[in-house]
Amino acid sequence: MALALYATTVRHVGPFPHPWFGTSPAHGGIAISPEVSAQGQSTPGAAGSDTAPPKTTFAAVFAITEFRALWLAQVLSVAGDQLARVALTLLVYVRTGSALLAAVTFAASVVPAFIGGMTLSGLADRLPRRRVMIACDLIRVVLVVVMAVSGIPIAVLVALLFLVTMIGAPFLSARAALYADILPGDIYVLGTAVTMTTMQFAQVLGFAVGGAVVGFFGVRASLLIDAGTFALSALITCVWVRSWPAVQAMAGREAHAEPDAGGGLLAGLRLVFTSPALRIPMLLGWLAAFYNVPEGVSAPLAAALGGGAVAVGLILAAPAFGATVGAITFSRFVAPARRVRWMSPLAVMASGVLILFVFQPPLPIALMVLVVSGLFDCYQLAANASFVVAAPARQRSQAFGIAQGGMSLGQGTAMILAGAAAGRFSPSLVVAFSGAVGAVVAIAIAVSRRRAR
Repeated sequence: MALALYATTVRHVGPFPHPWFGTSPAHGGIAISPEVSAQGQSTPGAAGSDTAPPKTTFAAVFAITEFRALWLAQVLSVAGDQLARVALTLLVYVRTGSALLAAVTFAASVVPAFIGGMTLSGLADRLPRRRVMIACDLIRVVLVVVMAVSGIPIAVLVALLFLVTMIGAPFLSARAALYADILPGDIYVLGTAVTMTTMQFAQVLGFAVGGAVVGFFGVRASLLIDAGTFALSALITCVWVRSWPAVQAMAGREAHAEPDAGGGLLAGLRLVFTSPALRIPMLLGWLAAFYNVPEGVSAPLAAALGGGAVAVGLILAAPAFGATVGAITFSRFVAPARRVRWMSPLAVMASGVLILFVFQPPLPIALMVLVVSGLFDCYQLAANASFVVAAPARQRSQAFGIAQGGMSLGQGTAMILAGAAAGRFSPSLVVAFSGAVGAVVAIAIAVSRRRAR
């Protein structure tokens, strides 16, 4: 159950530090209107155009050296992170025999994402983003190496894991904001699709082989491997990513820069919640908490559908597969203006299709429904791009961090509530109820979006 919970929580790093404004697992433009997007970013493929730029291809994305470097560093660090989480969970369980402490250890790798996103992401606006990323990687190298020390108390292990995850928040915010700098125009949307699908694949791969690797090499060797991935990520960033100046330092030199730009957490919260161009795509991104519920209750759902361990894996893989296909298709073949127009309906359907679980379908049909829900998840690309267009460069990292923090909190809360409900009611009914609530919330957001035009 803990593994399923974490897989869900990280898949939609949604419109925020990948995969959303960040992947996901998880990785378009949800502008309030095409005009908003066009005003914010006059580039090929802006939201006001019904035709996609003909030369926007995945090859164009990978032709950018900095993107290749950040993408490779992401693959290494995500796979290593999953390995370390499996290793620590097993270590705690072996040493204590307590399933509760093992679950607490796993939770300690998720909860800090909210705290770090809210409090530390602004560092990537006040300092050069490349420097923030390298510093975060090197700090995590040291922390993970300390974790590998023999005989370290469990409480210290959990505390170190908490710090490692929290320090990852400014790294993710810096990288997400940097993508917007290095990927021009509609290439950004394709780049987001690539990072979403890559994040999902790396997470699944890390969990799939994590147990086997830990069993073969041992817990401490696995932790050292994770530390090595952070070191490689820092090296790749240092060598192949340019040193961009701190955006707030640049803004401070401009005559018309706002004096309170980046003035702490309250300023960031005021920015994202008072601007409809930021608030609406962010709220649409948070809807992932509702349609990710099937993954959080995958074990009881599989049992209720008459399946075993294989069924659990299929339930986890189905929405991820749909999201991968949807992200690639939506980014490559749907024109920017259509992405904006379709965003709200797709957001409603991503949750709404789960209402079919009220009929308690057999496993094959249930998997098809989950794939379709994953396909509709492609609207996150649209929300991502609109958020980027609307976020001022001097506060972009902080805005990403707040959005990602809210995403983590929402998904974690939804998983806990769904898990508790699945203990008293049919898991299929829990999924159907979550889908219905998510659809209603999505409709409410869509209505507010129309009023804000």
